[in-house]
Amino acid sequence: MIKTMLTTIDNPHNPFDNFRAWYSWDVAAGYYSGNLLANLVATSYELSEEQQNQANTDAIEEIIKENVTGKYKKITRYIPD
Repeated sequence: MIKTMLTTIDNPHNPFDNFRAWYSWDVAAGYYSGNLLANLVATSYELSEEQQNQANTDAIEEIIKENVTGKYKKITRYIPD
């Protein structure tokens, strides 16, 4: 499955590889990217993992499309099932 994550162009950490360092840097920079994503993602416990993944990807795509500051980018990685 392809997983998508939101990050910023200036964050030196990869959230796939070191989420804690990525998150700490993101919050210290005042971006709160996770909160932004949480406000837009439409998910439910009733959705399958694949459906939740798609909801997350759709919300990230929306953030990237409306990226007026130019600071956001998406990164992807294949994660075996």
